[in-house]
Amino acid sequence: MKKAVLCGILVFCGLTVSAFGWWPFGGGVSDKTEDVPATAKPSKGNHYSQSFYAVKQEMLNKIYFDHRQTLYCGATWNTRKKISLPHGFKLPNLQQVDFKIYDDMTAEELQDKAERLEWEHIVPAQNFGKTFYEWTKGHKNCVGSKGRSFKGRQCAVQESEDFRYMYADMYNLYPSIGAVNYLRAHFSPTQFEPWQKNTFGTCAMKISHNKMEPPDEVKGLIARTYLYMQASYPRYRIGEPAESVLKAWAKKYPVTKWECVRAFRIEQVQGNANNFVKKSCEAKNWYNDGWAVH
Repeated sequence: MKKAVLCGILVFCGLTVSAFGWWPFGGGVSDKTEDVPATAKPSKGNHYSQSFYAVKQEMLNKIYFDHRQTLYCGATWNTRKKISLPHGFKLPNLQQVDFKIYDDMTAEELQDKAERLEWEHIVPAQNFGKTFYEWTKGHKNCVGSKGRSFKGRQCAVQESEDFRYMYADMYNLYPSIGAVNYLRAHFSPTQFEPWQKNTFGTCAMKISHNKMEPPDEVKGLIARTYLYMQASYPRYRIGEPAESVLKAWAKKYPVTKWECVRAFRIEQVQGNANNFVKKSCEAKNWYNDGWAVH
């Protein structure tokens, strides 16, 4: 009789605590939401800041304070972050492009973005964001004011610390013309045939069939950013054929002095190195205290 009563109590308690998500002997409801492989290793990347907004300000004030030049097209900006477009820069006709446009942006809205400085994720947020459960499925706490559940970037930022660190990694952030950042979207890098036309006039940025090819001047820098992100965050994989293209670019287009200056400054602020850049810079003696953050 006593055994029967005890068993009944345990069964009742087990059902009750399962409903509330707590059980002192294990087996309760898990609050784990991140879609991390069982073999995933800890991140070697950013552990400095989880704030994308704060990091953008630090990039302006501590990294790019003496190098106001955008990544793809070499545009400059003023203290109000207003872009001065380079000679010959031209926006494409949105009705004639052969790649996907993600909303109903008008030509006037695109022109407005062309005059605005934005911070682009070289490895697009969507490309690593889709490895997070919050991005693809959502989270119990991701509910709007009208009671509707949401997922994607907003939910991942709200609920995942690991995502926020990846999202705010300085090595993956570069200044860009807002319109270029928008049209590049999350398209993977590729090597087009030589006859492929530039998408933005004299700026040698090419976007076609949901792929993109940056100007030669920054192909090495972009490749080393992708390789850094893959090495630093085990959950992210580049995938083929993009990885083969990027490795070829990293070899063909060596580091520049500015790339070394930038990487050194970021290490001083963020605390970790991009070794795909650092080792080559040290070999050229371009990575030293002479480039310290002011």
